[in-house]
Amino acid sequence: MKTITKIIATSAAVVALFFTTNANAQSSQKLGIGIFGGIPTSDAYSVALGADLRYQFDIDKQLSIPVTAGYTRFLGKEIGNTGVDVPDFGYIPVKAGVKYFFNESGSGIYGLAELGAGFGTNEGSGTSFVYSPALGYAWSNGLDLGVKYEGLAKDGNSTGYVGLRLAYGFSL
Repeated sequence: MKTITKIIATSAAVVALFFTTNANAQSSQKLGIGIFGGIPTSDAYSVALGADLRYQFDIDKQLSIPVTAGYTRFLGKEIGNTGVDVPDFGYIPVKAGVKYFFNESGSGIYGLAELGAGFGTNEGSGTSFVYSPALGYAWSNGLDLGVKYEGLAKDGNSTGYVGLRLAYGFSL
């Protein structure tokens, strides 16, 4: 738990540093609303579904600092033919990261890496470390389509999903 707190505090400090050092630079802010679905990496779940809000602070046209929060739900399933049904699992991911566009226009293909915490919504589920690399394509009209992996790690155990995110972003 202390490690996750340190990671979140460090991420927040990095975001704050970028805000203060670039206050006078040509920068913009965006807010994106996204939905996603994915295939879990664990046999205990059938599908992962969710939605998120992403605040994005553009350092320049190619580099951005995103802060993302939302809700993700893993839908449980029966394990084999055992009659044992795994319950659904939900969590609230809160992440910060770096987004880099591979061309100078500020749209097109990008890479994204985020780290943060996942706050479990099931009783007793606690907090997990969340990491999420992604590749995507953002159109200049605000539409964004990405492929990502999101992993959760806690107490030596991990799970995650490979998913597709569709979002729309608009300037603030």
